[in-house]
Amino acid sequence: MQTLKTEVSRELHEHILPFWSALKDDTYGGFYGEVNYGLQTDQEADKGGIAASRILWAFSSAYVVTKQEKYLPYATHAYKFLKDKVIDHEFRGLYWMVDYQGNPKDTRKHVYTQSFGIYALSEYYKASGDAEALDLAKQLFHLVEELGFDAEINAYKEEFDRHWKETPNEMLSENGVIADITMNTHIHVLEAYTNLFTVWPDSKVRSALENLLEILYSKVYNAETKFLGVFFDSKWNSLLDLKSFGHDIEASWLMDQTLRTLKLDKPEYVQMVIDIAYNIADHAMLEDGSMMNEQEGDHLDKTRVWWVQAEAIVGFYNAYERTQDSRFLKLADQLWSYIKNNLVDKRNGGEWYWSIEPDGTPTAREINGAWKCPYHNSRFCLEIIERVN
Repeated sequence: MQTLKTEVSRELHEHILPFWSALKDDTYGGFYGEVNYGLQTDQEADKGGIAASRILWAFSSAYVVTKQEKYLPYATHAYKFLKDKVIDHEFRGLYWMVDYQGNPKDTRKHVYTQSFGIYALSEYYKASGDAEALDLAKQLFHLVEELGFDAEINAYKEEFDRHWKETPNEMLSENGVIADITMNTHIHVLEAYTNLFTVWPDSKVRSALENLLEILYSKVYNAETKFLGVFFDSKWNSLLDLKSFGHDIEASWLMDQTLRTLKLDKPEYVQMVIDIAYNIADHAMLEDGSMMNEQEGDHLDKTRVWWVQAEAIVGFYNAYERTQDSRFLKLADQLWSYIKNNLVDKRNGGEWYWSIEPDGTPTAREINGAWKCPYHNSRFCLEIIERVN
């Protein structure tokens, strides 16, 4: 595993973060919103609230973990843009989208977006010690708990307009359904609150985290199939026979991270974490060492999506730490081999492709966009750097 650690460290410092560093917008703030498949940068592309948060997290965490001074100015640059332009100072919360100059473009508020704001601001506070960043993270936490949580059904809500009036969840629904509740939002609120708790161990945050773990265990996780449900109606009924392999393996290590952060001794939760990892190892892996995307009904989507491969390595390495089963090390190693030989874009000025099609060709999609940012792949590198001794 030392070879893996050396190689991913090189990938982070010499490939991933240099790509994103080059997209710093010194005129309007933040980072350019799009690089297309042909590697052309659109300096007038809109800038997503999720992407702005994830870029802030990536540079902040790179500094926190590696202590390389060069990353902190990029984190501070990202922070200023998020603070000044992406946060709605009139009606609270992060916008879904601003234009390239930082003017509000799509003023919807989504709990998912707020969670990434909390995640990023907490990390920037670790990097910089800037108390204002922590204060903003706390404000977003209180906002989500006040307006984004439905105590009656014990679920986090999804989508709102600018004034925090609830609207149909268009932005985080897929596969032909509109979901009142999503697994995706719940695992990322968990992730955000866990990071917040490391810098602000408040009893309200702890209580929310313990409740989130219970929601994931009792409502989202299916103990019979070992898969997580994806989309639900307002009564927690599953809307679709969908298995999202990448989200499952990501959720397993995120939940475990929460357990460790809270020092929570819950054997049934630990077993869930382990069972999910074995289940994904049994059902989602392909012969070339990669992980397929998802399954709807009987249909297998064998697209190799960039973030799915990255999260799977962390999830399997986490499962190895829990079980000492060398099978998980082998899976992580094979995944990295697939990534470096297929997903890493070796073109001059490239980063990682969005995905590889089942026929082995790169998908002709953006290299940087509202959903394609340095969060999943830089985080995988940073997790391996921290975990592999």
